[in-house]
Amino acid sequence: MPQNVDLNTRPHPDQVLIDIAEYVSDYEIDSTDAYDTARNCLMDTLGCGFLALRFPECTKLLGPLVEGTVVPHGARVPGTQYRLDPVKAAWDIGCIVRWLDYNDTWLAAEWGHPSDNLGSILAVADYLSQVRTSEGKNPLLMHDVLSAMIKAHEIQGVLALENSFNRVGLCHVLLVRVASTAVATHMLGGSKEQIVDALSQAWLDGSSLRTYRHAPNAGPRKSWAAGDATSRAVRLADLTLRGEIGYPSALTAPNWGFYDVSFNGNSFSFPMSYGSYVMENILFKISFPAEFHSQTAAEAAVKLHPQVKDRLNDIEKIVIHTHESAIRIISKVGPLNNPADRDHCLQYMTAVPLAFGNLIAEHYENGFHQAHPIIDELREKMQVHEDPNYTKEYLEPEKRSIANALQVYFKDGNSTEKIEINYPVGHRRRREEGIPLLEAKFLANLATRFPAARCDKIYGLLKDQKKLETTPVNEFMDLMVI
Repeated sequence: MPQNVDLNTRPHPDQVLIDIAEYVSDYEIDSTDAYDTARNCLMDTLGCGFLALRFPECTKLLGPLVEGTVVPHGARVPGTQYRLDPVKAAWDIGCIVRWLDYNDTWLAAEWGHPSDNLGSILAVADYLSQVRTSEGKNPLLMHDVLSAMIKAHEIQGVLALENSFNRVGLCHVLLVRVASTAVATHMLGGSKEQIVDALSQAWLDGSSLRTYRHAPNAGPRKSWAAGDATSRAVRLADLTLRGEIGYPSALTAPNWGFYDVSFNGNSFSFPMSYGSYVMENILFKISFPAEFHSQTAAEAAVKLHPQVKDRLNDIEKIVIHTHESAIRIISKVGPLNNPADRDHCLQYMTAVPLAFGNLIAEHYENGFHQAHPIIDELREKMQVHEDPNYTKEYLEPEKRSIANALQVYFKDGNSTEKIEINYPVGHRRRREEGIPLLEAKFLANLATRFPAARCDKIYGLLKDQKKLETTPVNEFMDLMVI
């Protein structure tokens, strides 16, 4: 080949894109466990969104970009009266479900919250169902929504198993955009080839930086970043279905592809093929609206609260043993500047339940923090150590623990027992204990938005797997409008 020229032969699409497109288009889900868990995930995710609507810092971001905009067959934003185009509806739904850091979690080499994808799934499904009904066609059913959830969870989660985007400074919402792009394109009627094209666009977008998740810059963007990602996915799906071409070597192109530009030249690793593993093993945040690596620390603090509540001023030191990921993400000292800063601080999320016996969303607000100087006094007494075994078992597929241990030492030389918790209540190993608590959490969140009769109707539907799956999406969304 002559020098100083590029060979302009268009390559075959990257295999990663093909594998995702084939999975979304062809894979038949046969796991009753996955569908049952998806139903609980839908319930929990909606509840997180309802609770977030109590916070003005969240609601100020919602609604049409131009006030008074009317959208025929617009997608509804649960818990509101908004009827928006699917792109903005996905943004709003994604924003409310993520705002309080209370929806489900996936932890591996990469982290994330696969139910963030519900923003695109619900927005597209509601819009399509209304359009189809107006044309005398059959709407989508909630079974289709659960299927899309299972596949979006799987794409995001399998990509996260051995590929650490955080170690190269990239934010995990990239995987939300990728997963949502795949399922949204499929839901909108895209072919396998169009899903590949749309996915290439998602990877070409690159990734936002993790800057807004870490000291010293942690801030509320982390609460709307997923909404932004799932919204972008709907837009990319729409552009592709309007005829925009794809870019087949978006990942592998030398110099200009994602691998070389953003992943240190490394290709992705996949320890398993796509199925329904992620949904079946998803981690629910049941007890606390807090970054997941802190869940067992907060639970241990609640257990120690009765022993220390009357001796807070007598504490000499508080020792936390944790895993490497928690240290890298949420262990920090110094001033905490906003609620998002506090719900990503291991020390804060341990100090509050140690002193007050619980950790709720309101505990992150400026007023609460400022009114209780004991929180920062306790933070200053904390020592954080890595337990190598916790780090190892965090990554083992058959365990995937999220362990923390907590012990309080007093000035008189005495100490509490060391409380070790390996698996949070939202872990698959604690499903029998966790699901009743998950349902109670949903009922409490539901009651913040709807009258009792509506709460009963929504809860009854979400408890009935068969009835829910056969319900048209537009009728389900009718129940979500205030």
